[in-house]
Amino acid sequence: MQTPPEHVYPAHWEADVVLRDGGTARIRPITPDDAERLVSFYEQVSDESKYYRFFAPYPRLSDRDVHRFTHHDYVDRVGLAATVGGEFIATVRYDRIDGRGMPASGTADEAEVAFLVQDAHQGRGVASALLEHIAAVARERSIRRFAAEALPANTKMIKVFTDAGYTQKRSFEDGIVRLEFDLEPTDASLAVQRARERLAEARSVQRLLAPRSLAVVGTGREPGGLGRTVLRNVLAGGFTGRTYAVNTAFPAEPSVLEPEGVPAHRSVLTIEDPVDLAVVAVPAEHVPAVVADCGEHGVQGLVVLSAGYAESGPEGRERQRELVRQARTYGMRVIGPNALGLINTADGVRLNASLSPELPAAGRVGLFSQSGAIGIALLSGLHRRAAGLVGISTFVSAGNRADVSGNDFLQYWHDDPDTDVALMYLESIGNPRKFARLARRTAARKPLVVVKGARHGSAAPAGHTVPTTRIPDATVSGLLRQAGVIRVDTVTELADAGLLLASQPLPAGPRVAILGNSESLALLTYDACLTDGLRPLMPRDLTTAAAPADFRTALTEALADRACDAVVVTAIPWVGDTSAADLAEALRDAVAAAPAAKPVAVVHLEIPGLAEALAAPPTPAPGDGPPPAPPAVRIPAYPAAERAVRALAEAVRYAQWRKQAADPGRVPEYDDIDEAGAAADIDVLLTAHRATRAVTLSAADTQRLLARYGIAVLPALPAPDPDSAVRAAERLGYPVALKPTAPHLRHRADLGGVRLDLGGEAELRRSYTELTELLGRPEEIRLVVQSMAPRGVDTVVRATIDPAAGAVLSFGLAGAPSLLLGDTAHRLVPATDRDAAELIRSVRTAPLLFGWRGSTPVDTPALEELLLRVSRLVDDHPEVVGADLEPVIVAQHGVHVLGASLRIAPPPARTDLGPRSLPPY
Repeated sequence: MQTPPEHVYPAHWEADVVLRDGGTARIRPITPDDAERLVSFYEQVSDESKYYRFFAPYPRLSDRDVHRFTHHDYVDRVGLAATVGGEFIATVRYDRIDGRGMPASGTADEAEVAFLVQDAHQGRGVASALLEHIAAVARERSIRRFAAEALPANTKMIKVFTDAGYTQKRSFEDGIVRLEFDLEPTDASLAVQRARERLAEARSVQRLLAPRSLAVVGTGREPGGLGRTVLRNVLAGGFTGRTYAVNTAFPAEPSVLEPEGVPAHRSVLTIEDPVDLAVVAVPAEHVPAVVADCGEHGVQGLVVLSAGYAESGPEGRERQRELVRQARTYGMRVIGPNALGLINTADGVRLNASLSPELPAAGRVGLFSQSGAIGIALLSGLHRRAAGLVGISTFVSAGNRADVSGNDFLQYWHDDPDTDVALMYLESIGNPRKFARLARRTAARKPLVVVKGARHGSAAPAGHTVPTTRIPDATVSGLLRQAGVIRVDTVTELADAGLLLASQPLPAGPRVAILGNSESLALLTYDACLTDGLRPLMPRDLTTAAAPADFRTALTEALADRACDAVVVTAIPWVGDTSAADLAEALRDAVAAAPAAKPVAVVHLEIPGLAEALAAPPTPAPGDGPPPAPPAVRIPAYPAAERAVRALAEAVRYAQWRKQAADPGRVPEYDDIDEAGAAADIDVLLTAHRATRAVTLSAADTQRLLARYGIAVLPALPAPDPDSAVRAAERLGYPVALKPTAPHLRHRADLGGVRLDLGGEAELRRSYTELTELLGRPEEIRLVVQSMAPRGVDTVVRATIDPAAGAVLSFGLAGAPSLLLGDTAHRLVPATDRDAAELIRSVRTAPLLFGWRGSTPVDTPALEELLLRVSRLVDDHPEVVGADLEPVIVAQHGVHVLGASLRIAPPPARTDLGPRSLPPY
């Protein structure tokens, strides 16, 4: 006898979650094999917690209870457990009930829910995470409402329900509090869920970055080697916590490793004190044993430097999955494998658990790199260029980022008081939708600069076991810009922008003053400003005879000028006794005395020591007393005008985004939208097509569905022969257009396949003959007759859906601008009125819409409304997985959609609306 499909173990309900304290737990369905685990779990629950659960003393579970709580049909009765180390720490279950509160099945849409959390794990947010997951399971099983009963004294459990953000009703009867709440996600429940996610993930990173004790597992007995090098770096950096060396080859009795002088152990298990972080530097085949020892000892996190994982092929990929699975079983987060390490320069930590030979100068720049080589290069470059100017707060090289990713660090940096600017080198984005959401929230508070490698490859780099996205890199770039991310192309630009943003105030606008002692260098700077969209003022030439005092005076005047938002100082070597330190002091004095804070950057050619002098005061001669305090004013220096201006332009655009982000606009309501009618149409169409994947709707179905959202498509009638064409034209009214609709000919005006303004029958028949002779038989090219639209600008409006990134609204001008030049702009759905206005203005060919070279401006408000209506359509109905409106003629008055196609499919899963969970391994 076969098991009914609904009774099959639902493996897709399994998930790993980060708890409030930063540890992890695994949530999974309870099975009959869990009987002993359940009994053991229940024995560790206090009598008070048992009383709260059963409303009476209940010291032990009967055999009948154990059977009931471990045998489920996964439809009407479901139980989930949170586990750590394979053992239960909490359980939740629901039982479907009818309107009288009796057990039910079938169409009943209410269930009773109850929790039990082991006392040692209460306060970790376990119940909140379980509620999210059991609610998602219930929705999947067509349960729409939960009911729960609790004793009034059980305030912790009542708070779990009341704080969840669901729409709920509360009553009190016979000494029992009864709560009822709908399970449909609300804005409030999503906000609660995301706030909990942020705090938990930030805490998990904080535990990695600020351990109180650390063990380097794989420390060699002889100098050199990966583990010994990291140990020495930890000690040289001045780590404030306890440090241990671990190697199975050490003596059986605990000893001291010399010359480092740290305790040496054969296993983490022999260390008597707690160990918060383990740096693992052993061959990959020995890592599982190390992870098991760390988990049994209660280690909170791992930094796995070992290679031989997903970057090495299928066998290594499976080894990597097992590493993450094993670590999460014990509640540990993992950086790596194949990582370079992590750094925290905070005074209370001073952790350099990496292969970087020295702890960077402390500062306020956070740095995340998916590449160890790029990470080391960035650290070295920033140290070389920015010594005394900016420093590092935290650094991580995530390697294969099998667990901890850039998203986790965005959660941490958002509230980190020691980080003002975040720099990221990424080679893949595993969850673009979540990354964009977190990046937008972080960018609203502090600059986030990103350079993405592997931009022109669709596959993730070796070792990155993340889902790939079909969205082109140009689209991803547009979405990051929408989120306020400063996207740059090279690692050099990443450092350039980081130096400026970390050391200078944000500019109030794009107006740039240029001054210096070289007219040629000033003109290069002027040209660079124009190229990057800035508004440079006329350069001020101080001549080659300028002294530091002349620079001070000129800079003082520029900073006081209300017509200036930023200043670029240019300098070339001079003749005379003036030193770089003198010029630096003069420039700093001018900035310090300025009435308003404005960014200043220096471009210099071959002036040794100037960059260092601008960043810090000169070192005093021996006997002159203690070194002076770091200057309050620090100015970044660049060896090329283009680099300084590019960094400044990015700061200007970011500052403008920050202002606009304070008022993001609104998603407008339109009275003529028939959302319910569109939903009914889609249901009918999906049923009729028996769709399991995307299907393209017919022209009639497309037009009817678009009409539900107030979008009219200009009528077009088929013309299989000349007589049909004439009848169609008479029905529509002359003048008309004649064009092919075969897929290989659509939107190919370059082939001469469209005839416009046909004013009569003779002209129409002649055009029909010309097109069939030119392009092929009527049945091949599928000619149609369409009403003529007013003259205007041909544009394209599209919406595409990617499971990872979500729905994306795109706009461009039809033809070569979008097809050949890629001049297309993108915004995430739902788009606001501000998004729509920015969308049409952000393409390079936008001037054609606004009266370029004396042409008549077209109706951009009508175009913005069309974009918003398309956005509403795909946002309201996730079944609409593709929309293509082309061409859309924007005339002086109104817009006219000449062609449209829609694709529908069963709605894709929305991972961002589900319960919190870590990416699967």
